[in-house]
Amino acid sequence: MQLYNTKTRKLEDFKPLSSREVKVYYCGPTVYNYAHIGNLRTFVFEDIVVRTLRFLWYNVKTVMNITDIDDKTIRDSQVAGEDLQTFTRKYTDIFLSDLDKLNIIPADNVVPISTLIPEMVRMIQTMLNRKNAYLGDDWSIYFDVKSFKKYGKLANLDMCCLKHWARVDSDEYDKENVSDFVLWKAWKESDGEVFWNEEFTITPPPSPLLTKEGGQVESLPKKEKVVLKWRPGWHIECSACNMKYFWAQIDIHMWGVDLIFPHHQNEIAQTEACTRKEFSRYWLHSGHLMVDGKKMAKSSNNFYRIKDLEEKYLNPPLTPPLNKGGGQVTSSVLYRAIRLSFMNAKYNSEVNFTFDKIDSNISVINSVDELVKNINREIEKSDNNAMVSRDFRETMQDYIHEYMYYLEDDFNIPEALVVFHNFLKFANTAIREKLFSIWELSSLLDMLRTFNQVLAIVDFDVVVNEEIPSEINELFEARNTAKKNKDFALADKLRDELLEAGYKIVDSRDGSYVEKI
Repeated sequence: MQLYNTKTRKLEDFKPLSSREVKVYYCGPTVYNYAHIGNLRTFVFEDIVVRTLRFLWYNVKTVMNITDIDDKTIRDSQVAGEDLQTFTRKYTDIFLSDLDKLNIIPADNVVPISTLIPEMVRMIQTMLNRKNAYLGDDWSIYFDVKSFKKYGKLANLDMCCLKHWARVDSDEYDKENVSDFVLWKAWKESDGEVFWNEEFTITPPPSPLLTKEGGQVESLPKKEKVVLKWRPGWHIECSACNMKYFWAQIDIHMWGVDLIFPHHQNEIAQTEACTRKEFSRYWLHSGHLMVDGKKMAKSSNNFYRIKDLEEKYLNPPLTPPLNKGGGQVTSSVLYRAIRLSFMNAKYNSEVNFTFDKIDSNISVINSVDELVKNINREIEKSDNNAMVSRDFRETMQDYIHEYMYYLEDDFNIPEALVVFHNFLKFANTAIREKLFSIWELSSLLDMLRTFNQVLAIVDFDVVVNEEIPSEINELFEARNTAKKNKDFALADKLRDELLEAGYKIVDSRDGSYVEKI
């Protein structure tokens, strides 16, 4: 298996640290609002990576943090008039619900960083002891980037112009502001009740608070214990999370390209300063999600959440609406169409989100659902008990071998989807021609389940053996009579009545039938 490593900027063979377990970490959301579709595209990519590794028989263990302490969560919880824990728990639950809707497998350990304060304190004290960190004159603790010789390699930074002792206490900043970054923030009045009284042993720097009149600096003790109101900086959180669950080293670290700098670069510096070992062997980053070819932004009116897409496609709530192509849009269909839209481009390239693509993928998902139903119907009524033919078996093997080839090629899902669509055409054509035995039909369902272990866009629960109410059957028969008499206006009216009642008509080569939506 090969994957593209951001750290080396080349395609590499995947060689885990241990044959027993693959350790995978991915950054979680900052829970101060709904996750937008750009965030969710990245989580779908990470889900594909984990599903693929497990599909290929790797024993994968996963950890994801939840950032429930930072500038944004504190600010917005105060605006909402809620305590920080209540506020962030609400948005954590919404986020986890969004993951479930998109068939994203949650991490084995989903960890609020507010539970990791002891791990952060231990790491920061280690960095202080090793002179990788220091107390600033603002009483925050900073990481000294000059003390870490490999700083800048992941983000491909030019460190020659770095100003020594330049500092930044913001969680997010750009490459033009490379500086010593904050590990532990001194409390400010705007933080309200969010602080911890933690003790550190520190060699304090000259400070205005320790200066005599006339500018003479008092002699300072070599070390002293300091207890102040503090709270963690953003970057130390993920390092502490990895340290608790995976210790010094992991196999794969993931998220979008926007976190390469400063977050991931700072994670490497902090963790390796403490462990003196390579933190992550492989770094995988997804590309940006664009909307109609533009950067997504509220000011551009192209900023979307799952909630917004639900309001567009699933209203009115009592009658499942139709998309542009005439396909039925249920919540299950919509969520799988969104997931499919995020997979139509290679993970490390940009994905362009459009509503035309959502409409197209809704039609694709509906066609997949119809195939599942048709296979099950054929199994129920078939009396062909012939054994699986050699040609059929070889064809199926060809599909799975080609599918696995693309999965092992740096998670090349667009090409894997081509194989999937070719299989759908093969299955549909053969079902129309009634070429398969019961055993071969069952093998088709098994193959769909195999594809679905990674793609997660097939719903096998669409087959519902439910008795159709008599009044629905009467409407259906009346529609067929109207259509036979070429009274198409009445036929359309009766079809719409069936739709409003939650049933649809399916026309096939073998005749028409009605089924519950």
